[in-house]
Amino acid sequence: MIRVKRVYDPASREDGFRILVDRLWPRGLGRDEAGIDLWLKEVAPSTRLRKWFGHQPDRWREFKRRYFLELKEKGEQVKIIEELERRHGVITLLYSARNPKYNNAVALKEYLESLRGRR
Repeated sequence: MIRVKRVYDPASREDGFRILVDRLWPRGLGRDEAGIDLWLKEVAPSTRLRKWFGHQPDRWREFKRRYFLELKEKGEQVKIIEELERRHGVITLLYSARNPKYNNAVALKEYLESLRGRR
């Protein structure tokens, strides 16, 4: 099972294995208080794509299309996430953006779930 959660929200047992999927470390958050099991910044969108998107809802569909193309090139990182889900049962993709609906963790979850459907 894949969950998505803002990194600033308190960690809980239901989170399972917690993976930060942002390229940049969250502002104002210490490593100890973050409760992150793995920082997989390589799976985050490219800096160029992240800046272009700017969390603008009207760019969401195009952001996902471009990000999914990037993810196809990041097979090793995707496999790491899939293996962690198999091993732990529950993983939580952590993001730092303010918008809970339009962020890279939501898109990554959708991508991972679409891969499941093809296998």
